[in-house]
Amino acid sequence: MTSLPSVLGALDPTSDRAVFRQIADQLREAIDRGRFKEGEKLPSEAELVEHYGVSRMTVRNSFSVLQGEGLVHAEHGKGVFVRPRPPVRRLASDRFARRHREQGKSAFIVEADAVGSHPKVDGLEVKEEKASQDISARLGSVRRVLARRRRYLLDGRPVEFATSYLPLDIARGTQIAEPNPGPGGIYARLEELGHHLDHFEEEIRARMPSPAELKTLQLASGVPVIHLIRTAYDTEKRAVEVCDTVMAADAYVLSYQLPAT
Repeated sequence: MTSLPSVLGALDPTSDRAVFRQIADQLREAIDRGRFKEGEKLPSEAELVEHYGVSRMTVRNSFSVLQGEGLVHAEHGKGVFVRPRPPVRRLASDRFARRHREQGKSAFIVEADAVGSHPKVDGLEVKEEKASQDISARLGSVRRVLARRRRYLLDGRPVEFATSYLPLDIARGTQIAEPNPGPGGIYARLEELGHHLDHFEEEIRARMPSPAELKTLQLASGVPVIHLIRTAYDTEKRAVEVCDTVMAADAYVLSYQLPAT
C-alpha cells in the first residue's frame, strides 16, 4: 500500500467540520481519484489512528459515514473495502430489441451475457389476483391480472426483483401463465399471440429500500434502490404489461440514448 501521507492529507485544526467527517472527506476523495481501487482494502483502524492521531472511535465513525454513502463495505475480521462499481449497464434503447427475443433471450440474459455473468431467476410466483388501483389504471381499468413475481441474480448475488402484471384476457391459459414462459420470455409470447410490441414507457426514481427490499436484495447499509415501472404497449396502443421492478443501485448503470431533435 502507498504510504498514507502521500495519499491522505492532514487534519485542519481550525475547521469547524468534525474530525471524523474530515477523515471521511479525505478517504472519499482518495476513492474518487482512484488512489484506492475497487475492491481494495482501506487503511486499517490502527493505521488511520496513527496517521491522524485520533481515537479508534473517531476512525470508526469515519468508516460509518462512507458505509452510509454506499462507498465501502466492511468484512468482519478482514477490514473495510472499496465497493465495486455497478457491473451491469442497462442500455434502454437495446435491451428490448426484437432481435434478442428472436434469439430466445430475455433482456436480463442479454445484460448478463454482456458482462460475462451467470444469470439466475428464483423466488418465482405466478398467480391471478385483483389489480391494485395503480396497475388497473395503467392497464386500462382491468379488474384482475396475472402477476409474475421473480428475483434475478447475477453470479449468485440478488440484483433485482420484479413483478409483471398482464390482463387476464391476454395471459390466462397461455404459456405466459406457466412458470417457464419459454425462449425470449413473456414479450416473445405476447408477440406470438398477436400483440406486437410498439413501445415502452418507463418511470424511474431512486429511494432507500424498505425492510423487505433490504432482505430480498441482501443490500449493504447505505445502498439505495432504483424503482422502475415500465408499461409495454402493442401496435394497437393497448397496454399489455406493467412491470414493477426494484433494483440494487450498486449493481446497475442505466444508459439512455436521446434524440437531438
